[in-house]
Formats: sequence, C-alpha cells, structure tokens
Amino acid sequence: MSITSLIARLPHCIFWLADGVLRGRVETLAAKRPVLLSIAILCLMLVCGLGYGAVMGSYAESISAIRPWQVLYSATKVPFLLLATFALSLPSFYVANTMLGLHADFGRVLRALLSAQSALTLVLAGLAPFTLFWYGCGATYGQALAFNSLMFGLSSLSVQVLLKRLYRPLIERDSRHAWMVRVWLVIYTFIGIQMGWVLRPFIGSPKLGTAFFREEAWGNAYLEIFDLFYRSFFVG
Repeated sequence: MSITSLIARLPHCIFWLADGVLRGRVETLAAKRPVLLSIAILCLMLVCGLGYGAVMGSYAESISAIRPWQVLYSATKVPFLLLATFALSLPSFYVANTMLGLHADFGRVLRALLSAQSALTLVLAGLAPFTLFWYGCGATYGQALAFNSLMFGLSSLSVQVLLKRLYRPLIERDSRHAWMVRVWLVIYTFIGIQMGWVLRPFIGSPKLGTAFFREEAWGNAYLEIFDLFYRSFFVG
C-alpha cells in the first residue's frame, strides 16, 4: 500500500476507530491485533486531548488578547493530565486485581480502561464547539473555569456509562469485577484531582502572565479545597 493511499484512508480509519470506541466494541476490534488497537486508542486519545486542550487554553477577553503560548501549554497539558493520571492509577489497580485472582482478565480490563480514556477525550472534542461558543459570548474568567469544569464533569459521567458497558462481560464472568470498577473510579478520581491541581493553569488568567505552571503548583489539592471551604463558611 502506497503512502498516498494510506493517507487517503486515514480519516476513514480514525472515524472507524472512534465509532468502535464510543459504541463499546473494543473486544470485537481487538480480536485480531489487540496490541495495535491499544496503540491506536492511545493515539486517538492524544489527538482529541490536544484538540480540546487548545480550545480550553484559547480563552481571552478579546480575540486580539489570545495568547498562543497558553493555547500550546493547555493543548499539551490535557492529554498529559489524562495519561499521567492513568499511568499513576494503573499499578495499584493491577496489584488489587492480581491479589483478588483476576490477573487472567487484566488484558481485557486494560483495553476497557484505555477505551474509556479515549472516549473521554472524544466526548470532550465533541463539546469543544460549545466551549468556543461560551468564550465568544463574553464569558468572564470565572465563568470560563466553571464551564470547562462542567464539560469535564459531563464527559466523565458519560464515560462511566461506557465503562460499565465494557465491564458487563467481565462482571458476568466474575462478580468481583463489579467492585473493582468502583475501586478504579475512586483511585482515578483521587489522583486526577491532584494532577489537575499540579498542572494548572489550563485557562490563563487575564491578570497573570502566561506560564506553564503556577508558582505554588506543588501543593496538596485536598488541603487547599478544605482550607477554601473552611474560610468560606467558618471564618469571617
């Protein structure tokens, strides 16, 4: 197959893979080349994450005030956030599965988790036009933060539906997988919140200069949230 024909077929392959991921047909696609499929899913997640990250970082008070470096930083950080959270969550989850005697199913578990990660970025990419529309309606910095949080929340909820669908055959095979998928969500959420805190800003504040990290980035997200809650409700 020539390079020209391969490039011509690329859009079709991308849409075919995206359709398979969103429909939860990972195991059907993985029947012949599971390793190649996993690599393709990771690439899809990277591309979609880059796309939404660029949109996320394009917030500015006017078109002329858009900061290209912030767009680039945010485009880089969204897929990194997801990949780093996934990589940090996976070892403990693997150990937990192995200790429960579910090691034999972990290949299928891994494909389900990768598929859910990729679906998350696909949903975010689908919501990107709404984010741009929100920015174009004159959203303030706080409103931009809130809207993107909503987009991530909606994407996460929709992906949980897909993950449960992918886990259904595993649960039918061994009911302990029902508990393990809950364990995964807890581990992933716990690490994801801290990673998101460390990697901020994803949306550059108009009052601050462009920067990849905040100066106080290496804090504890949970202590900061507790402190904010305490000061808001119990102090002054």
